[in-house]
Amino acid sequence: MIFTENAAERVKEIMSSDEQNAQALRVFVQGGGCHGFSYGFGFENDIADDDTVIETNEVKLVVDSMSIMYLSEATIDFVRSLEGERFTIDNPSASTSCGCGSSFSA
Repeated sequence: MIFTENAAERVKEIMSSDEQNAQALRVFVQGGGCHGFSYGFGFENDIADDDTVIETNEVKLVVDSMSIMYLSEATIDFVRSLEGERFTIDNPSASTSCGCGSSFSA
């Protein structure tokens, strides 16, 4: 899994203004969405022993043991474009995905 410098810098900006003083950004996979699975993001203060932790520019990205099976080859990025700003997940393990990029099938 790759956690880009752009994504890490944006997370650092958000966390510096976050009143919760989160330790990491969690990315996860859950059931649902138009293709069976959907991605989720949240700020995390509790990192479990079985979480995978990826650190870029002193920013931690954590993934639970179930989600890492679907995200092991993914790239987590943050992009700015004419369409706005957003985190993206490029996941070559996904066999299909929806137009908005937030759900997929494995």
